Amino acid sequence: MNDPGGTVTGRVALVTGAGRGIGRATALALADLGARVMAVSRTEDELAALAGEAGVEYFVASVATPEDCARVIAETRGRLGPIDILVNNAGVGSYLGVPIWEHERAVWCETLAVNLDAPFELSRLAARDMVERRWGRIVMVSSTAGEAAGPAMSAYCASKAGVLGLMRAIACDVAPHNVTCNAVLPGFVKTAMSQRKAEKEAQERGVTPEQVWNEWTAAYPAGRIVTADEVAAAIVFLASDAASGINGESITVALGSRW
Repeated sequence: MNDPGGTVTGRVALVTGAGRGIGRATALALADLGARVMAVSRTEDELAALAGEAGVEYFVASVATPEDCARVIAETRGRLGPIDILVNNAGVGSYLGVPIWEHERAVWCETLAVNLDAPFELSRLAARDMVERRWGRIVMVSSTAGEAAGPAMSAYCASKAGVLGLMRAIACDVAPHNVTCNAVLPGFVKTAMSQRKAEKEAQERGVTPEQVWNEWTAAYPAGRIVTADEVAAAIVFLASDAASGINGESITVALGSRW
């Protein structure tokens, strides 16, 4: 991967949800540019494969509780040092959704815990290093669903919209300290999470997952959907020195689509 115009070499980067999809692509891209990466996920085999490929550090953990988040921060600091870059990518997908009148509170709470509470906890803990050292980058992975709602997605849409509000508020707090907080909003990306959504929709409609993917792809002006690597490139840019003037902003990575 080419340097996005500003180095991340030597920076300590914590990436959550790094076992697969966008998180994995981001961890690989940061490591390729010389960042010292802590990759976090609940899936040890995927993290071990990532470490074998890119030489990153990894820690098997959930981010579903404040205690989990505190352990992730402590492990990263203990093994790599103060955190310079935080990528809040771990998430629970919209495939869990149902119409609001059928929604279970447990699913709502799980979605908000991972998609919104965890970015809050990790950001408030990691920002202390950044403010003290007067350099830092926080990047939230939201979604186009944070701005454009869909049916049977109340918890997911609410959590991803909440991430945008959180991002803007953090940006105001950290701005005087040479720290930035921004977000990327991916559209459909072919990840394990979106595959589960395609399979669920296919089952409900009596079609194949491939047909669902074809329909999603056809809805995009470019005639294709974005890749995890393309989203990772936007994240790495926001994490770099080149993005020093960008704060409190959201970048949609969806090839011209708003969904």
